[in-house]
Amino acid sequence: MRFVIIGAGRVGLRTARVLRDEDHEVTLVERDEPTIRRARDQGFSVVEGDGSRETVLEEAGVASADAVGALSGDLNVNFTACMIANHYGCRTVMRIDEAYREEIYRKYADQVNEVIYPERLGAIGAKNALLGGTIRAIADVAPHLQVVELTITDAAPVNGYTISELQLPADATVLAFGKDGRTLEIPTEDLSIEDGDRLVVLADFDVLSDVRQLLVGESADQAAANAGTGGAGTGSGPGSAATELTLEADAGSDAASPSNSDSDTDSSTDSDSNSNSNSDSGGVN
Repeated sequence: MRFVIIGAGRVGLRTARVLRDEDHEVTLVERDEPTIRRARDQGFSVVEGDGSRETVLEEAGVASADAVGALSGDLNVNFTACMIANHYGCRTVMRIDEAYREEIYRKYADQVNEVIYPERLGAIGAKNALLGGTIRAIADVAPHLQVVELTITDAAPVNGYTISELQLPADATVLAFGKDGRTLEIPTEDLSIEDGDRLVVLADFDVLSDVRQLLVGESADQAAANAGTGGAGTGSGPGSAATELTLEADAGSDAASPSNSDSDTDSSTDSDSNSNSNSDSGGVN
């Protein structure tokens, strides 16, 4: 597949690396010269210019792209790029960096295929690694919805139930099930739920504490405290590819003002990273 990515800072460049490693064709759009050099030094094709201009996106190949990732630190540039990409029939993914508020999400969600918030997802992944345990937050799919993976314990009230006997709260549903040591799959009704098995659940934040009590066996106080932090508790096993990518997306370090894009240069990659703070600048100042 062919992708155009606006912004070659840490989020954009690392996304490009993952796509290239999977043999996809990637073109980056960037206006900051040190950032351009860094990307080109890593073998990427980079179009220099403002990612919110149609002529620049055309030069990057938007007409033949399968998808456009507007991953700069400038919300206006990202939105404009996505609107242009929509005109060419591309799938559009837009990065936002503002506080994760429902009104911001809703403002843009209807206009693009996907809205991502790398800092929020990176924070979830970091918390997974730090806390350990039997619950792993995978992703926020909406401001009040989270996908979590829970490992059944001996203390879980549902230990010994079958999938058909499992009754989760109304605002929660099972997405996948994996027997201890096996891969996740779509569950069938007669599968038994036992210690060490994993359930992937989509749940509203309001019912996460109830879900934790049922599947993990936490006390009401423990479950309420953990769920109150955004469904925090997390697992010690290796994360999915998505979790690993969002961890690389650098929780907390990509915040930007509209005029200066991202100060997200990567000093481990290029000596220019400390000389310029405008690294996800796919658009104008």
